[in-house]
Amino acid sequence: MVIVACLLLPFVGLLLYGMDRVEDWLTRSPEPPRHAGARRLRVIAGGRQGPATRSRTGRRPSRAA
Repeated sequence: MVIVACLLLPFVGLLLYGMDRVEDWLTRSPEPPRHAGARRLRVIAGGRQGPATRSRTGRRPSRAA
């Protein structure tokens, strides 16, 4: 029985090492893709300064029932 245990010891060591590597691979945070550049916001000079609603001047009233 001691001979079997000594023969299985390298296999168990490799199994533990492999499981440790797989666990590290699965739990690491994903890196951004290489082709993804920095995101930049485009700012429009002046922007929206008035109210967000559209005025209805010059239109006929609707005849909805």
